[in-house]
Amino acid sequence: MWTTRPEEPQDADAVRAVVAAAFPTPAEADLVDALRRGPDAWIEGLSTVAEDDEGRVVGHALLTRCHVGDEPALALAPCSVLPDHQRRGVGTAVIRAALDAAQDLGETLVVVLGHPDYYPRFGFTPAAASGVRVSFEVPAGALMVLPLDATRAVPRGTVRYPAAFGV
Repeated sequence: MWTTRPEEPQDADAVRAVVAAAFPTPAEADLVDALRRGPDAWIEGLSTVAEDDEGRVVGHALLTRCHVGDEPALALAPCSVLPDHQRRGVGTAVIRAALDAAQDLGETLVVVLGHPDYYPRFGFTPAAASGVRVSFEVPAGALMVLPLDATRAVPRGTVRYPAAFGV
């Protein structure tokens, strides 16, 4: 129902508008801008947008480089949908498209810090069971992992986020 595609350079303002509308402060929109400028974080093709039938960007999901221990992984954050399009499948569509793109690129693991009732629909499981943790306090069950390659073991260790995350 929703058209999804990789973000293109001319989408930056529309993406910022979606992210800013979806959150109570501009912090997440600023984060996306900072990640976009971070050559060690940004991976071409892993910033995904969802469009409505008029071609307007209404949703966004971002995967950027992080590490678990010394192994490369991806961080899913933020995920945003315009408020008037929420609860209509936009978020699901854009997250699935981003995860598919990551798998197509040969990525092996995605971590997310999010609502433990939402992300399991995509296959995410509690990170603690895999030996993955963060260096700061998070609500129980909020840190989750999704292996994209079943033939590889999930690396164990602490998630190291890009500097733009400030953690």
